[in-house]
This record gives sequence, C-alpha cells and structure tokens, in this order.
Amino acid sequence: MKIALITDTHFGARNDNLNFNEYFYQFYEGLFFPFLQQNNIKHCIHLGDVLDRRKYISYRIAKDFRERFIQPFNHLEVQLHMIVGNHDIYFKNTNDVNSLTELLSDKFDNVHIYAEAQEVDFDGFPILLMPWINPQNEVYALGMMDDTRADTMLGHLEIDGFQMYAGYESQGGLSKKEFQRFDTVMSGHFHHKSDDGQIFYLGCPYEITWSDYNDPKGFHVFDTETRELHRIINPYKMFSKIYYDDSNENYEEHDVKQYRNQYVKLIVVNKKDLYGFDKFTDRLLQADCHEGKIIEDFSDLDANTVSDDIVENTEDTMTLLGKYIDDLSVNLDKTRLKTMMRSLYTEAQDLEL
Repeated sequence: MKIALITDTHFGARNDNLNFNEYFYQFYEGLFFPFLQQNNIKHCIHLGDVLDRRKYISYRIAKDFRERFIQPFNHLEVQLHMIVGNHDIYFKNTNDVNSLTELLSDKFDNVHIYAEAQEVDFDGFPILLMPWINPQNEVYALGMMDDTRADTMLGHLEIDGFQMYAGYESQGGLSKKEFQRFDTVMSGHFHHKSDDGQIFYLGCPYEITWSDYNDPKGFHVFDTETRELHRIINPYKMFSKIYYDDSNENYEEHDVKQYRNQYVKLIVVNKKDLYGFDKFTDRLLQADCHEGKIIEDFSDLDANTVSDDIVENTEDTMTLLGKYIDDLSVNLDKTRLKTMMRSLYTEAQDLEL
C-alpha cells in the first residue's frame, strides 16, 4: 500500500491572509490532489497542525478548508487519517478540545481523527499514530510506544536535536532514546525536513514565513511494502529575493513576471543608474507581486567591497538577533535564548501582513 503523507498545512496562517490561502490551494489543486488521483492513492495521513490558530478560524477559511481540502478526499475516495497537532488544540495541556473533532467529527465517513495514540492497521501493516503529547496524555502515549506491535510510528512530536527551521536546532522535547524500539519514526511539527536515518521530520508542504525561503517543500509517499519514503517537491514559491547589482546585469531584460503573486525582497548591492533602478522597481510593482520590499543598506558601498556574508546577514533578522545574543555578557543559556527568540519572531511574522 502507498500512503500519502502531509503535515503542518496551517490553514488560516498569517492571520487568515487570503494571499497565502490561495497560494496553499495552488499546491493542492495544481499538484497534491492530481497526484493522488493519477497514482490511485487511497490513504492519506496528516501528521498534525492542520489549522494554524488554536483559538478560532474565520468562516472564509473554514469554507475553503471544507470545500477545497476535505471534500476532494471524499470525491477521490481517499481515507484521510488526521493526527491532532499542537496548533489544533485549544488548551495546551490536553487534546480533548481540538479543532479537528469540532469541525469534522461524524461529518465525513472517510475522515478519521486521532486525539489519542492509536495503532492502526493499513492492509496488514500496523502503524502507531501519535498526536501531540501533553501533560494529560503523556503516560498513556509513552505506554502505547512500549506496548504497540508496530515498528513504524507517525506523529506530531517534539524531539530534541532536530532543526525546527533550516539552521535552528530544537532544544528540549523528547529524547531520541524514547524511540529506539521503532525502525522508522516520521513526524510533523518542525517545518524543515531533516532526518537521522531513523527519525524523519517531513517538513511543511509550502512556504509560510521567510524562514521557509529557499528551503525545499513538498509532501511524501510511504510504501508499506518496501518501506521507502518518496518525496514530491512543491514547485510553487511564495517568497523571492533579488540581489540588485546593475554593474553585472541589465535589468531592462530581467523577467519580473516570475514574481507575480509573491512577496519579494529587492536587496540593493550596487545601484549606479538611479533612473534604471526606478524603472526596474516600477516594473516589479506592476508585475502584481503581493509586496515588494527594498533593502538599501549597501547603496553607498561599492559592490566589490560587500561580501556575500554581509548581504545575507543584513537581510536576515534571525542572524542579527543571533549575533546580538552571542555578544551579550550574561550568564544565560544562549542556545535556549535563541530558540525562544525564533519562536517569538515566528509569531510576530503573523502580525506583519
């Protein structure tokens, strides 16, 4: 059996921003559902964080979620198994009140929701499905990990030592040792794809924040017979960067149509022709990009004196924050402090648009 795996879809992200909403469905309608149909895949497991906000969802997002995400599974006769993630729960210490149960329970025969750990048989192949572990269910969850006959586990887990985003490692959570008895563990929660050969973080299917820029996204197919995990890359982008240097490129010929419906950062490395720069920015804004931000920290420097490292660091907020923390003369765990700043920065990005 081949099972489609998807995680961290975060419907309603960026404060129900409709630009992101349409971008998400570009992936589903242009790639994901056609792939399921063409490959006759009849089972899909969602590894948690289906919705973005824990407290509420707008009517518009809920309508699209039902009609453009849930109903296509029913139309294609695909059994959808949904694991409750931390963004899907109302209270942080229990999974009892969760958005998936409230919105979907008993409404679709092909939708199965897992708010507690459960072993599920997929045509003779047992898989332990593990929702978000919290103080209320921790004893039961760890007990299921010990007692299950399954050697494969899928869940929404926080495991120490894996990258939350590219370059930022998780500090805290469950130890890898907790999962030694499993041959394969696959998880949602962290948006960057990574693995150690046994534990696989699958990553989110599309770009949601600038932290996802230039970090490949997509979904997976797991073959229960061969135990192979195959990744399908999402070709659709939401974020782009342009390094403007008119000493090396003729921007009259630069194709700005590629930035339609994207958020763009125009980073000025070298701007000698002011009129040419203004013409290019006008063309860029007329290309129907959602937003164009101009970063001119180097406008008065010669391009030959601006290293790639300076360019990258100046535009990367988290790099600046990380260097600031490194320079602090305080007796604190700076790695943990950086992780906390990353979390706060990610939350703040939701308020940016």
